[in-house]
Amino acid sequence: MSKRVVLIPVYNEEEHIEGLLTRLREVYSGDVLFVDDGSVDCSPALLQRLEGPRTKILMQPENRGYGATLLRGFAEVVEGGYDYVITMDSDGQHRPDWIPAFFAEVERGWDIVSGSRYREEIDGNGSAPEDRREINCQITKLINEITGFGITDAFCGFKAYSVTALARLSLTLTGYSMPLQLWIQAKAKGLTVRELPVSRIYDDPNRRFGGSLDDPEVRRAYYLDTIEQERRRWNV
Repeated sequence: MSKRVVLIPVYNEEEHIEGLLTRLREVYSGDVLFVDDGSVDCSPALLQRLEGPRTKILMQPENRGYGATLLRGFAEVVEGGYDYVITMDSDGQHRPDWIPAFFAEVERGWDIVSGSRYREEIDGNGSAPEDRREINCQITKLINEITGFGITDAFCGFKAYSVTALARLSLTLTGYSMPLQLWIQAKAKGLTVRELPVSRIYDDPNRRFGGSLDDPEVRRAYYLDTIEQERRRWNV
């Protein structure tokens, strides 16, 4: 039987953590790894209380960024000898009931199974903030031109990975552009990619990236710079 884990990055999500784990345990009984990215709310205390035989907690001493949190988790997953990992956000945008379908699909032999909020219109879908949708569309189009993957959502954080394939990548970026580094390297390494539809959930349309990235033009330039650097690095 394959060894599975669900990896969940956390930053200041005290309102969601307990409910998320409760819903997750309704559909999945395996290992869960929370990585807290230096939260300054009650998230660390809540996570420590939830830790148990199948629920492991890693604490970053300070906030280092979304990508850094995933990279810390990926290292733990590789070292732990897991076969497959699912990543999902802790802010309520990702539904745990997708977990079985994503594990089933990645175990069919795909290297990466990525969620898409735009591949299909699902009942109950919300509206994405206009600037996020526009930038996602532009960046996804560019990623497809480079990779030929034909994806429809370059930024969805709900993904399943073959850990063998994940270990072949040389991911280094600590911020929000790490998924773009992932796509370029997946192309360079010849990884296979499958996309499955997921719900589009934006319970808090005012949620911020933080700092200068709250400016859409700064964010767009940041993403484009990451893509260009990775293209040069991997000659794709």
